Amino acid sequence: MEQPPESGISGQVELRRLRVDDAAVLYAVVDDAREHLAPWMPWASGQDLAGTAAFLAASEESWRSGEAYEYAILRDGELAGSCGLMRRIGPGGLDIGYWLHPAWTGRGLATTSAAALVRWAFELPGIDRVEIHHDAANTASAAVPRRLGFTEAGRAPVQGGPTAPAETGIDVTWRLLAGGSGDRG
Repeated sequence: MEQPPESGISGQVELRRLRVDDAAVLYAVVDDAREHLAPWMPWASGQDLAGTAAFLAASEESWRSGEAYEYAILRDGELAGSCGLMRRIGPGGLDIGYWLHPAWTGRGLATTSAAALVRWAFELPGIDRVEIHHDAANTASAAVPRRLGFTEAGRAPVQGGPTAPAETGIDVTWRLLAGGSGDRG
């Protein structure tokens, strides 16, 4: 099975495959960013070192199986956040997720990282679309797909309602098709 690169440099960021031995540094960044992340990411409020290590072990297995590809976002050698490609939107599609420590927001790192992931996704055989999902209230997350030429493809209530304190429970889907066009369907 073909997989995306394990690392690469795109503009001002380096993306590098996350590994189990990243647990301590990843946990430290999440712990320091907890107040910033928890309103949008339910996993962030209770994340501890053991949970981080378990996530990274699962990430390594997901990489091997081709289900997900998780990356560290590095700027000048420092871990600024994380991003990934996940096979959770059906055949032919990959979903992009991302987060940054608040000290690194507003510098284009999420957009640059997502752009690299889009490029790598479309280099994989059988991938015809890439999506980004976020809660309707998360305007910072919405700016990334908008900047990259994605088209808003829909809004739908999340089954069970919001999962994090700042969420509205409305999931926004952005889509980019192979060849660079958005899609409204």
